[in-house]
Amino acid sequence: QVWLAESGGGSVQAGNSLTISCSLSGDTGTLSAVGWFRQAPGREREFVAGLPWTRGNEFYEGFAKGRFLVSGDKEKNLVNLQMNSLTLEDTAVYSCAGIKRAGWQWRMVKFYDYWGQGTQVTVTP
Repeated sequence: QVWLAESGGGSVQAGNSLTISCSLSGDTGTLSAVGWFRQAPGREREFVAGLPWTRGNEFYEGFAKGRFLVSGDKEKNLVNLQMNSLTLEDTAVYSCAGIKRAGWQWRMVKFYDYWGQGTQVTVTP
């Protein structure tokens, strides 16, 4: 069992940056990857970025490429999502999720086994 807890959300002015974190606990050695999703009011949940927990490259959704950076600290069991040049469209609840199986598709929710509660990010004009 793995538990995930997001932190660092809040209100930020458009154009600025914000870093949110996902704290992992439990059997983190069983994880294969951690992904970030977001859901805005009235919209479907969408994939943002993912980080393989053992080896491999990060993966970003199109809107996140070049603006967002996902990174991990295995000693601290943290996965951070640095978000730059934020726009009003980035307002959403951001959630991290863990994968324990060997193969996955980043965007597909069914591959994720563990979820955090989410943290609200609000971008203001």
